[in-house]
Amino acid sequence: MKRKIVQISREKCIGCEKCVHACHEMAIEMIGGKAMLIKDDYCDGLGDCLPACPADAIQIIEREAAEYDHNAVMQRIEAAKEKTEHTPVPSHLYNWPVQLQLAPVQSVIYAHKKLLIAADCSAFTYGDFHQKFIKDHTVLIGCPKLDPVRYAEKLQAIFTLNPIESIDVVIMEVPCCSGLKNAVITALNNSHKSIPMNIHIISTKGELLS
Repeated sequence: MKRKIVQISREKCIGCEKCVHACHEMAIEMIGGKAMLIKDDYCDGLGDCLPACPADAIQIIEREAAEYDHNAVMQRIEAAKEKTEHTPVPSHLYNWPVQLQLAPVQSVIYAHKKLLIAADCSAFTYGDFHQKFIKDHTVLIGCPKLDPVRYAEKLQAIFTLNPIESIDVVIMEVPCCSGLKNAVITALNNSHKSIPMNIHIISTKGELLS
């Protein structure tokens, strides 16, 4: 049948992928760095992708094409959702060990890096911990109630001996976590360093309180 359908110019396409995200039918994919209509019956010909293209590489033409298949599109969208749901979430952790009592005092892992000092329980409580806190940070975790380490002394040495960019402290709202926060504050004061610091508190229900 002859009907209206999307046509994408490979010469004009700059590979920005904006049309891919604009197409509600998932009819466009990136192939070889260029946008391409992958199947005629996935395209409804309405042109939602046109205003998204900054290179004027897309137009609506009229030509012989398979009829738009709404059921096939729905099956494709559901399959994509299922695949996304089963795709493992990537880890943002890049340093090891992470236990404060095992971590080195002086190391390149701290040099000009953002430092995350977190209570053990916090990563299990806050669902988006990797994306929100671990990403782009060197990570140290611990529990002053359980670990046989003088945190303030070790952290002071880490702060003193390394050019640290910033410090994020993540603790739980429970009383025992105050020991970790106090250790970081004491260590920073005794190091005589001016390192920007933020303290984040997570509730026992996994809510970010501050």
